[in-house]
Amino acid sequence: MSLRDEPLNVSVKILSTKSRQRYAVRRLVTAACESLRSEYPDLEVNITDIKDGAGIEAYTAVLVAPGLVINEKLVYDLWIPSKEQVVCWLGDAIREQLAVEWASGEGGGCYEKRI
Repeated sequence: MSLRDEPLNVSVKILSTKSRQRYAVRRLVTAACESLRSEYPDLEVNITDIKDGAGIEAYTAVLVAPGLVINEKLVYDLWIPSKEQVVCWLGDAIREQLAVEWASGEGGGCYEKRI
C-alpha cells in the first residue's frame, strides 16, 4: 500500500519514424515498468509515439535511430537501450519526482535516496 494519495505519473515518448524501432523500445519500456512496479506499485506510465520528423526534431536532430524522452528529458537517441538502462532512467525520473514533492511538502511519504 502506498502512502501517496495520487499515482506516480511518468510520461514516456518514443521517438522514431520506423515502427519496428518504436515497437522494440516500447517492449523495453513496458518490461522496465513491470520491474519497477514491485518498488513503486502506484506507478502509471503514459507512453506516446512520436512518428513524424518535426516532432522528433523538437527533442533531437537524430532521425536514423530511436530516441526516448522521459518526463520531457531526452535520455538517449543513438541506439536501442537495454532493459536495465530503461529501468535506471525510469527510476531516476521517479526519484526526481518524489524529491520535488518531498521538498515542496506535497509528498505523502518519506523520500529515501537509493545508493
